[in-house]
Amino acid sequence: MIPIKVLIADDEEHNRETLKMLLSENQSISVKALCNDGFETIAAVQEHKPDLLFLDINMPRLNGFDVLELLGEQAPPVVFVTAYDEHALKAFETSAIDYVLKPVSRERLQKAIDKFIKTGTRQKKDYNPFLDGQKTLAAPLSRILVKDGPEIFIIPVNEIVYIKAEDDYIGIVTEKRMYLKQDRISFLESILDKSQFYRIHRSYILNINYLSKLESTGKDSYKAILKNGVSIPVSTNGFKELSRA
Repeated sequence: MIPIKVLIADDEEHNRETLKMLLSENQSISVKALCNDGFETIAAVQEHKPDLLFLDINMPRLNGFDVLELLGEQAPPVVFVTAYDEHALKAFETSAIDYVLKPVSRERLQKAIDKFIKTGTRQKKDYNPFLDGQKTLAAPLSRILVKDGPEIFIIPVNEIVYIKAEDDYIGIVTEKRMYLKQDRISFLESILDKSQFYRIHRSYILNINYLSKLESTGKDSYKAILKNGVSIPVSTNGFKELSRA
């Protein structure tokens, strides 16, 4: 039998070593790397292409959910290692995502491995619905993550000037540059702070803190002039929303 390649990601050394010790007792498991943060985890997944990732949720800078989002289609099957309470774990069960509670026991760990083998060791899952649900629960959004090749950007929402729909992507525009991210503008609208971000057009969300003035460009036609001098279109409904702001 080909060993199951496993990665362990946890920011606490004791937890990493405990998991490694317990997993190493199983001859069908080969632990390829121990990672102490989200950045290391993403790099290790890309290097080792593991069959299974034991992933801590509460890690600094990039948590477990962030790691899955940034890995996208590269994400392997995951078992979350968590101290979440029983109520929060219902979301995991609904999404058929496995988890083990801290402190980890041999019995529960073996159950997770058996479930992984039974459901198809190389079968990947679509984590997007689960991750969208977690973002909705945590709304309003405080930051947006963007992966551009090997680089990872953490963008505080307060630095976003506006967001523009670009086919299957969105363009996130700050005062410094634009970042492209595969996402839906309608979903972002639902999880941003509605007192700060306005859907002014079917293709634009505006951070009102960067608005200088509104101008009419014709009958039922408007544009927003931003503090940096850039202008973007405003629909009739968008104009009404901004007028009430």
